[in-house]
Amino acid sequence: MSTRVVIAEDEAIIRMDLKETLEEEGYEVVGETGRGDEAVQLVKDLEPDIAILDIKMPGLDGLSAAREIAGERRAAVLILTAFSQRDLIQQARDAGALAYLVKPFQRSELVPALEVALGRFSELKALADQTQSLEDQLESRKVVDRAKGQLMDRHGLAERDAFSFVQRTAMRERVTMKAIAERVLAGELSPDGAEASD
Repeated sequence: MSTRVVIAEDEAIIRMDLKETLEEEGYEVVGETGRGDEAVQLVKDLEPDIAILDIKMPGLDGLSAAREIAGERRAAVLILTAFSQRDLIQQARDAGALAYLVKPFQRSELVPALEVALGRFSELKALADQTQSLEDQLESRKVVDRAKGQLMDRHGLAERDAFSFVQRTAMRERVTMKAIAERVLAGELSPDGAEASD
């Protein structure tokens, strides 16, 4: 099934270019707009997998739109920023953007940035499914991130493989990912010999 995308960019030519590139790469562009407030509505109505938001837009800027979309965990968010707005990248992260592209960008940069945002979003959703409050989610995320780091350092795993080891083990043992991550950190669990011997 192709990945569904909403594009919000107030410069029509960039929007057309984005749409064309995405469709050539096999993505499905389900909605496009030049306004931030419309972007939020499109995401609610169309339930895309990812929203690409320009920072500067009428109606609602990209950061505010990102905050609304990410806050309700409706879609992954990729932020587009002009080269002169690099200082906004940290704000974009705080608003819930999972990846960003600096304009003008090369076509070859678009898909990797999208895939990073989608990958991080699915990790967040997997964690959210297991935890109730936002504090629990942040706490779980921290523990899982630490465990991922340890698996990457000590066992040479790629980030995605480290996450999937934690996720698969949690599913197999029917416990939370946080519980598995804690066992990895305690040295009780490793991908080599799933149960580390005493």
